[in-house]
Amino acid sequence: MASKDKESKPSFSSFASSYKEMMKRPSFLLAFRFVVCVALCYLLWLRFLFYTFPPASTAVSFRTAKLSRPLAATCDPAIAPFYIHRLHPRFNSALVQHGLSCVTCCDVCPHVGHRGLGRPLLRLPADADLDPGLTSWYATHPHAAEVIFHARAERHPCRTADPAAAELFYVPFFAGLHAATNSRQQNHTRRDALAVDLAEHLASLPAFGRSGGRDHFLVVGRTSWDFMRDPDLLPEVANMTVLTVERRPGEGRNQFGIPYPSYFHPRTAEDVADWQAELRRFARTRSHLFAFVGGLRPGSDKAAVRAKVMAQCWKSKRCLPVDCNPTRRRCEDPDRVLDVMRRADFCLQPPGESLTRRSTFDAMLAGCIPVFFSEHSAYAQYEWYMPARPEDWSVQLKPTQWDHIEEELARIPKTVVEKMRETVIELIPNVTYAHPDSSATQLGFQDVVDTALIELTKRVRLNRESLKIL
Repeated sequence: MASKDKESKPSFSSFASSYKEMMKRPSFLLAFRFVVCVALCYLLWLRFLFYTFPPASTAVSFRTAKLSRPLAATCDPAIAPFYIHRLHPRFNSALVQHGLSCVTCCDVCPHVGHRGLGRPLLRLPADADLDPGLTSWYATHPHAAEVIFHARAERHPCRTADPAAAELFYVPFFAGLHAATNSRQQNHTRRDALAVDLAEHLASLPAFGRSGGRDHFLVVGRTSWDFMRDPDLLPEVANMTVLTVERRPGEGRNQFGIPYPSYFHPRTAEDVADWQAELRRFARTRSHLFAFVGGLRPGSDKAAVRAKVMAQCWKSKRCLPVDCNPTRRRCEDPDRVLDVMRRADFCLQPPGESLTRRSTFDAMLAGCIPVFFSEHSAYAQYEWYMPARPEDWSVQLKPTQWDHIEEELARIPKTVVEKMRETVIELIPNVTYAHPDSSATQLGFQDVVDTALIELTKRVRLNRESLKIL
């Protein structure tokens, strides 16, 4: 019986042999080809239907679900229609490409990818989306503001393609990136050649000539000190407004401060709310009174206060220090930086190479109250973005208090600290550069770019009214 069963079952070799015989028959081969062709067409049709009308799925990520029904983008009435001048690539995109291809040319050069956002961070926060295309966290360089601003502006709902309909005009010249790549150029004529070419080009444009450049603005990702020149050098652009991460207090009537970019670039209001909620949940787990992320600045006129801050932080058990020694590169790890700041109530912000610090905005992103040692580190810089009362969100220590930092901070009542922290957390969207992709939908909050455009609109309309009176 067993042998009978074995004989009745066709072996794989016999099946293959008979299959080959059938395939040799012309009529069968034609029929076989027809069936295969029909099957392929059917599969292609199913694929078309699937991608054109995707089925509702419950297996989508939380982040994707939130973005599945975006509102149509509309222009805020407080923002004037603005036009982005079309410049030769050598003024912007060519500078980015040169920076990416010559990573040793400048500090910011390796970090201008992803439209200025830098390398995507998948570890921060710990539950970040695994898809790099959906993350809101990037290793953003502090001097990348001009590139990010341009990326946001390109897709902004208030942008107009008609210069005749515009009230504001944006000049997308990456002056900071150009300055960084030419910092070793000793010949000032060669160093300034690109800026001179830009001034000549703008002066030839009808839109620029109508107002003498008063309705034009430029965004610079470096401090104004990097562009100190004779004020009579480029009279053609003297009336333009310049947005910079650090203005010269008391000078530069057309200079206005904008925040340094930090690591968070949300796509929706929900992204911001989620991060704010996380900071509030862990508010009671802050284990230290204060923290300092930075290094010594030998040779700087601000070296003394830096030395005092570092000495006291290393000595105190209530302080968390991160020494930004260039050889150890600890401060280039966003995870480490924000982890330290999230564990402290206060974050010290002494001046470094200049009056301002990107660390101020890293601290605010972590819900850490900034402590300043100069009014020019924030209060005289970012008036568009900060509350009118500095004591609501920060602390300023006078020179007489610099030797007793721990004692001065410990005197602040806990209830006051909690209130200040809440103000800082609420300020996060104001000092954040939203992801450039967010402009395709209704963002749901005003970021750095929106606030700048609102203030520029006020300025240009006020100037227009003043000219009418004259």
